[in-house]
Amino acid sequence: MNGILLFNPRSAHAKYRVPNSILNIAASVEGKYPWVIVDGNRETDPLAKIMQYLQSGDFKYIGFTVMPGPQLKQAIPFAKSIREHFPEIKMIWGGYFPTNQFKPVLQSGYVDFVINGPGDHCFPQLIEALEKNQPYELIRNLIYLSGGKIVKTVKQDLIEQDSLPDLPYNQLDRLYPMEKYLGKTYLGEKTLAYHSSIGCPFTCSFCAVVPTYEARWKAKSALRVYQDIKYIKDKWGADAIEFHDNNFFVSEKRTVEFSKLILPEKMSWWGMARIDTMHKFKDASLALIREAGCKIIFFGAESGNNAILKQMDKGGTQNGDQIEEFAARMKKFDIIPEYSFVLGMPAPTSEEVKSQIDFEINFIKKIKRINSKTEIILYTYSPVATEGSDLYNEALSKGFKFPEKLEDWISPAWENFDLRKNPLTPWLTPAMIDKIRNFETVLNGYYPTVTDIRLSDFKRQVMRLVAGVRYNINLHKYPYEIKLLHRLWKYRQPEIQGF
Repeated sequence: MNGILLFNPRSAHAKYRVPNSILNIAASVEGKYPWVIVDGNRETDPLAKIMQYLQSGDFKYIGFTVMPGPQLKQAIPFAKSIREHFPEIKMIWGGYFPTNQFKPVLQSGYVDFVINGPGDHCFPQLIEALEKNQPYELIRNLIYLSGGKIVKTVKQDLIEQDSLPDLPYNQLDRLYPMEKYLGKTYLGEKTLAYHSSIGCPFTCSFCAVVPTYEARWKAKSALRVYQDIKYIKDKWGADAIEFHDNNFFVSEKRTVEFSKLILPEKMSWWGMARIDTMHKFKDASLALIREAGCKIIFFGAESGNNAILKQMDKGGTQNGDQIEEFAARMKKFDIIPEYSFVLGMPAPTSEEVKSQIDFEINFIKKIKRINSKTEIILYTYSPVATEGSDLYNEALSKGFKFPEKLEDWISPAWENFDLRKNPLTPWLTPAMIDKIRNFETVLNGYYPTVTDIRLSDFKRQVMRLVAGVRYNINLHKYPYEIKLLHRLWKYRQPEIQGF
């Protein structure tokens, strides 16, 4: 009767990834309480599966992991339905969304607790307190309602990652065969999604990671990461890795150690990094990283405008000149830099916002001239609830506000907001958003992403030919012919659908 059901809401329609966050929670209660996982990506009717488990009477607790965007489409209505049918079940949410939006989550009436950051210690401690009918006020990383008021307990220091138990891959395999989690991508035939670290040591004020980890970073050792990956490779045939760390390359020493270990395995891999961090890496380190199988790295370039980088509180030493220099340097080592840019930052006047957008478009084209293999990902600025940050306060002062009710987050407009495609910000006019989207369409026509493995060489050549004139003479308006090709060939944008 004290079983725990862990739910991973759907985040993708065609590609399945190992549900690492919910698997971490499973690892934290392994051997203490019975648990099962329901993966919304692997079930045709996940709510029916959840109800079937709950009707057995074996489960007393249910935990959701919730990222902003697509996962909310299942998380919100499912949570409401579970509360209606099983009001005695204790419901616990974790993940970036409830951490940043804990007020509407808790005030919804159907979520009892929010895990405020990592739940490796907090979650099992909460279950134990509830089981023994003991107080939970001193459990760290917890948010809950008490007497109608929201209580936030003290944040816990980040846990040494090597001290955590191994993820229960074998138990997951009994519920959902692991082979299906190893999908075909640009990197390989059987690509594993893996987390080797948590957090990030920077405080960019547009990033949802900051409120969760507060500029802290902890990583597994290179040896532990290698052992985990080697185990999955040997048992289930993984041949590539997506490191979903917020910042995999914080430590050059750890990266080099891992590269030396993984090199004989001949696996391709991808991760996320900061430009100013990796620009300090030695040439020998970058050469080794490439030799060890690293094909592409995601970098938050954000802007070529130093004033905008300062407005974003990007931190570090990153600037426009460095972004250009690093693109050229990566070309030398045959590593594809995947640069993301954030357009549509708030400014005192509408003209300044327009000017910023024009600047970024020209800067992106300059980056492409320096290194044509640079992958470009465009986002429109979407405020993140980092309370107290200048950027967030600036957004509020201009009339922006988040939904007050949890159900409002599943409207199409707010789903697109969470994907950073529809910012819903008062300072961005429809014409400005059209300008960004039209440029993106032309850019993706002239330089189709290398990560879309379904595009044949012929299709790429046709798109490039059709988009070429527009791109070269800066004619971005009404690119209907390119949109038609994208729709016809189901062009895959990595920022929305992954590789």
